[in-house]
Amino acid sequence: MSYNLLKGKKGIIFGALDEKSIAWRTALHCHEEGAQLVLSNAPVALRMGEINKLAETVNAPVVGADVTNMDDLKKLFEQSMTHFNGGVDFVLHSIGMSLNVRKGKSYTELDYGFNQKTLDISSMSLHRVLRTAWDMDALNEWGSVVALTFIAAQRVFPDYSEMADAKALLESVSRSFGYHYGIRKKVRVNTISQSPTRTTAGSGVKGFDGFISYAEHMSPLGNASGDQCANYCVALFSDLTRMVTMQNLFHDGGFSTTGVTEAVVKQMEK
Repeated sequence: MSYNLLKGKKGIIFGALDEKSIAWRTALHCHEEGAQLVLSNAPVALRMGEINKLAETVNAPVVGADVTNMDDLKKLFEQSMTHFNGGVDFVLHSIGMSLNVRKGKSYTELDYGFNQKTLDISSMSLHRVLRTAWDMDALNEWGSVVALTFIAAQRVFPDYSEMADAKALLESVSRSFGYHYGIRKKVRVNTISQSPTRTTAGSGVKGFDGFISYAEHMSPLGNASGDQCANYCVALFSDLTRMVTMQNLFHDGGFSTTGVTEAVVKQMEK
């Protein structure tokens, strides 16, 4: 059911790879709610993924951009503003990559060169996106920026490794830039801490299947799905949440504030 929450709004969606991606689901929901879109991902992801299928569905151009490259981001915003014939109302940052996790390195054995790339791609990319929009005055007043994060930024999940540090930095960037953008142009910047979700990227984390089952048993409402997260993104992009900024918003069925559940205790007593 559509409520036209984003009618007349224009946004950039980063990170849609395939139908499992939260960014992909968010693009579909934003389109259903009346938004015009531009889709973007890294050149290598454009070759690996199926983004052109999504682009056809939501009637959006695809603009490749390396989020660690300021020139690429400038071109992305220039082309987006030309396509929209004006400024941008919302941005979804759904970007994360860990070379150490890919290489199977434990947290105590990090390759620091890989680590720098992880932080650059997964965290400082948000700063670059906001800085580019800031310098170009690309975001409209009362615009909304959302970045996807995970509770490992606050609590230890050993197999999540260096991505926990990356998400902590990502959340810090959203708060700090959110302060400045709020004062300057009433733009709000938030992060959504989503339940573990069966995305292509998430499934690559060691022990993911066991953890997603644990989280399901630990969450009074169960795990939030990708489509439910997409709906939450739509709400944050809409005018209904104009006074929400600089927040890390848990979208996890209650997992983040639950100490233990009967289901988990019963499982441990077996």
